[in-house]
Amino acid sequence: MAAGSDLFNPGTEEEGPGLSAKTLLPKLLPAGSAGREWLEQRRATIRPWGPFLDQRRFSRPRNLGELCQRLVRNVEHYQSNYVFVFLGLILYCVITSPMLLVALAVFFGTCYILYLRTLQSKLVLFGREMSPAHQYALAGGVSFPFFWLAGAGSAVFWVLGATLVVIGSHAAFHQLEAATDGEELQMEPV
Repeated sequence: MAAGSDLFNPGTEEEGPGLSAKTLLPKLLPAGSAGREWLEQRRATIRPWGPFLDQRRFSRPRNLGELCQRLVRNVEHYQSNYVFVFLGLILYCVITSPMLLVALAVFFGTCYILYLRTLQSKLVLFGREMSPAHQYALAGGVSFPFFWLAGAGSAVFWVLGATLVVIGSHAAFHQLEAATDGEELQMEPV
């Protein structure tokens, strides 16, 4: 690692060989897609991870007003970081559940097979041409039993609950960043 960089903020040099978000993103999402543009925008507005995780910046709020102010301001300030925390929790949930991995593999495998089938000719089922939305519904119907067995519903609620606890705790206990010139001054009640 270069001088002046750490584990969470690797510096500004060009990334060397290996896996990075810049090399994986084009392969995972098609160019020009709304999801790719949104993820690139989130990645561009991410705050440095060092101050985000600095334990010295955590303290108990003095009162309910300060707690609410911290929640609102920290969620606005660290919004992109929180998106990546959420995505990390989803990834953790999927990796630690083998049956959920099987269900996802069945779903994406079915989507891929349908995609290959439509490259050869239009997909016709019961005498009617299937639209892409119908093809995804068919893939979902084929993989639904696997998602049911994997407990996908409980996984979704676990991810949502864990996200609310982790992000809510961070936003409530992380001290506010120093105000810059562009931010408005807020008066404290007397």
